[in-house]
Amino acid sequence: MPSYKAPTKDMSFVLHDLLKISASEIPGYADLDSEFTTAILDEAAKLAEGAMAPLNAIGDQQGCRLENGVVRTPDGYKEAFEQVKAGGWNGLDLPEEYGGQNLPYVLQSAVGELFSGANMAFNMYQGLTHGAISAIIAHGSDAQKALFLPKMISLDWTGTMNLTEPHCGTDLGLIRTKADPQDDGSYQITGQKIFISAGDHDMAENVIHLVLAKAPGGGDGTKGISLFIVPKIMVKDDGSLGAPNAVSVGKIEEKMGIHGNSTCVMNYDGATGYLVGDLHKGMRAMFTMMNEARLGVGLQGYAQAEIAYQNALAYAIDRLQGRDVTGTKNPDGPADPLIVHPDVRRMLMDQKSFVEGARAFTMWGASLIDRAHRMNDVQADGLISLLTPVIKGFLTDKGFDMCIQAQQVYGGHGYIEEWGMSQYARDARIAMIYEGANGIQALDLVGRKLAQDGGKHVMAFFALVKDFIKENEGDARLDEFLNPLKAASKDLQAAGMYFMENGMKNPNDALAGSNDFMHLFGHVCLGLVWAQMAKAALAALDGGATDRAFLDAKLTTGRYYMTRHLPATALHLVRIRSGSGAMMALSPDQF
Repeated sequence: MPSYKAPTKDMSFVLHDLLKISASEIPGYADLDSEFTTAILDEAAKLAEGAMAPLNAIGDQQGCRLENGVVRTPDGYKEAFEQVKAGGWNGLDLPEEYGGQNLPYVLQSAVGELFSGANMAFNMYQGLTHGAISAIIAHGSDAQKALFLPKMISLDWTGTMNLTEPHCGTDLGLIRTKADPQDDGSYQITGQKIFISAGDHDMAENVIHLVLAKAPGGGDGTKGISLFIVPKIMVKDDGSLGAPNAVSVGKIEEKMGIHGNSTCVMNYDGATGYLVGDLHKGMRAMFTMMNEARLGVGLQGYAQAEIAYQNALAYAIDRLQGRDVTGTKNPDGPADPLIVHPDVRRMLMDQKSFVEGARAFTMWGASLIDRAHRMNDVQADGLISLLTPVIKGFLTDKGFDMCIQAQQVYGGHGYIEEWGMSQYARDARIAMIYEGANGIQALDLVGRKLAQDGGKHVMAFFALVKDFIKENEGDARLDEFLNPLKAASKDLQAAGMYFMENGMKNPNDALAGSNDFMHLFGHVCLGLVWAQMAKAALAALDGGATDRAFLDAKLTTGRYYMTRHLPATALHLVRIRSGSGAMMALSPDQF
């Protein structure tokens, strides 16, 4: 049976040694000293390890079922959900006036990793609710906030986001769901949505759907879309529940993974809905949810890689296979453990160096969100807008790859369900698809984010890397980190220059290299945080830190990433410079 151990020690290193959060000027960060964050993470770890992780395989095996119009969740889910509610975990970073705790988002992200790593499908119920809450906070009226947010933050009610329809996913301008205005100011919502995560379940007394629909007068395309609150059960003015709304579950989708989460087809048959924000401005409101969700999905990618790595490591240490070519390491046994073999070490080091780098990258991104929201810092907002498609796309692509690597460590046992490794691969696979497929993330990065605000945000990123290198090039111990980072950053700049020189003449040349650019950018980001973590580890060692083994391992793992993975930027640059000629040469009938 697979197990999960919350990586709180590494999280503390990222929060305090790398990001130095308690010394930050961001409002609320001064309270995040090591003692406080340790207490929060330890409590979250108990819940993740004790209540959520044991249900992961159960949820995968049982899935959800539709009975008399109500979705039934797997055994144990209700009880675990009650523990999440009792701990107030959903409101960790949400406003106090509605029942939240108003702690920084960076801490919510750390807790989110623990919950997602322990049981991704289960954590999606509160995760989607958190996104819906954020959209209502940003765009809802005061009355809507007062009516819906307290119950949603407490998880008495949960939330969803309804975008996709059977005939359209990415191209939301094609949606057909209609919103007909009523005399009382409400709207009648009619249409069908698919792939709705946590669309219905038996753990909360109501589900608050946020639905994209087209109201009259909006015109064609996305400009005509509006966002509506559509409760499963109508909510009276005093907050009590009324009659069922005209919302129903058509079916539960049969999926490759995340079986414990109810992914539903939702039917709206003249359901009552309430406009959120301005009419015909629904995409702006929905993107509030999607941007937060995309960082959360990037987090899911490396969280699945983390639990897969933990179990692959345990197996490699325990499983006896073959002899070490340099000499027997287990003379009293019939063979040496798998971990002595270089190719097994390669797979494990790939996983370890990715996960630790991804964690640092994502937590840095979360701190930028805090800086943007708590300080109205437009530079931080621009930088995290640039990095969001990289966090989502690169980390989920690589997170899935690492789950496959972990499965490979097991050999044939990795292909057998009882060992549990296939679940991590199956669950991680969706993260590359939902909240904007990774190809769309790459197109967004190259087609929109690079040129945003005259390109000043990508220039700010280049300056950040350059300044870090310049500030630390006097420390010879960091040369093995700074020199590869400098080379990788030059590759990234060269790729950006290629797009500037060729993209206008032939847009396909830019778009053909978009996926490579996203991965090139991702490697540079992980190279940057690894160089920063190396500096932090050396500083801790210089300061007499007692846990030298942890810090030495951090430095060694970072060296592995810089030598084995960061050089991939050169390959991505060559591919980008090859343009679109060969890619677009065949006519459709030649495929």
